Amino acid sequence: MMNNDEVVEIMLVEDNPDDAALTMRALKKQNIANKLIHLHDGAEALDFIYGTGNYAGRNIQITPKVILLDLKMPKVNGMEVLEKLKTDETTKAIPIVMLTSSAEDPDIEKCYKLGANSYIVKPVEFEEFTKAVAGLGMYWMLLNRPPYEAV
Repeated sequence: MMNNDEVVEIMLVEDNPDDAALTMRALKKQNIANKLIHLHDGAEALDFIYGTGNYAGRNIQITPKVILLDLKMPKVNGMEVLEKLKTDETTKAIPIVMLTSSAEDPDIEKCYKLGANSYIVKPVEFEEFTKAVAGLGMYWMLLNRPPYEAV
């Protein structure tokens, strides 16, 4: 576990260990994974953001620059996490990128209606997946200008 006051730039919420490892490897390859935390399901993600459960006492003023969120997860799914964060005044400005294997139109439409900033379908091919994640990381970490800087 990380230090409670450590800055997190990328929060990866992914229950599939293979997809998580590939995502982290692609981000590391671009040198943008130094301040990344990997959480395994939506319940853990909400605990981290709100400083509850295993993350009780964490400085919740320190928010990630971007959340990469899987859609289909146990306990609390990605859509539920998205809805919770985007309807909360304290977290709605955090960019959330849905990074999922679901290319179903109803999922895409609902995620955008709930406030997703982007919806990326995970490519099946390793090279394509690596390129997609690397481009995603470069955009959100280096090019995107948030409305405020994290404390």
